[in-house]
Amino acid sequence: MGNIKIAPSMLAADFANLENDVQMVNQSQADWFHMDIMDGVFVPNISFGMPVLKAMAQHAKKPLDVHLMIVDPDRYIQTFANLGAAVLTVHAEACTHIHRTVQAIKAAGMKAGVALNPHTPITVLEEIISDLDLICIMSVNPGFGGQQFIENTYDKVRRLRALINAKNAEVMIEIDGGVTSDNAAALVQAGADVLVAGSFVFKSQKPSETISNLHTIANT
Repeated sequence: MGNIKIAPSMLAADFANLENDVQMVNQSQADWFHMDIMDGVFVPNISFGMPVLKAMAQHAKKPLDVHLMIVDPDRYIQTFANLGAAVLTVHAEACTHIHRTVQAIKAAGMKAGVALNPHTPITVLEEIISDLDLICIMSVNPGFGGQQFIENTYDKVRRLRALINAKNAEVMIEIDGGVTSDNAAALVQAGADVLVAGSFVFKSQKPSETISNLHTIANT
């Protein structure tokens, strides 16, 4: 396979020792930092906002993959560009005019991603798939870390990969939620390019080793 990215989800990090966890990710085999921004409206949880992201960005030496689980994300596109986001992902379910939102993200100098909740069919992206850099498939219901992986994800990823190939698009498929060393290989086989892992990494005894193991499994 090769070149599969691992993106530790900082939502699962130790917020009392955030700089330590950022440095651990810097020194690990991780490729990106995955940042979940939640507003308590689009999802039933509030995570962290701009000040915390700004603080992490000052220490992060790898690209910031920012995932907005918020209503009306268009209002904040430039803000997140200013904070240093490399990839900005919005939810299809939160955007009335998704094409316009995607163009605005690109105009602000970031890669554009769209996330789909477990119940949302991939067909909603059919008309704009060639404009996207990344599609984030939620493999748990968004809002909380540590949830159980939804098995239908494999089939959804296979169908999405087929759609991307049929459209000759160059889009990365990211999996977010419940990723472990047990399902990483099967997800890559189904067509995944980026694996987000939160609790599995940060709740492990040796997070850096866990990242390394995930990286090896995904790229073998």
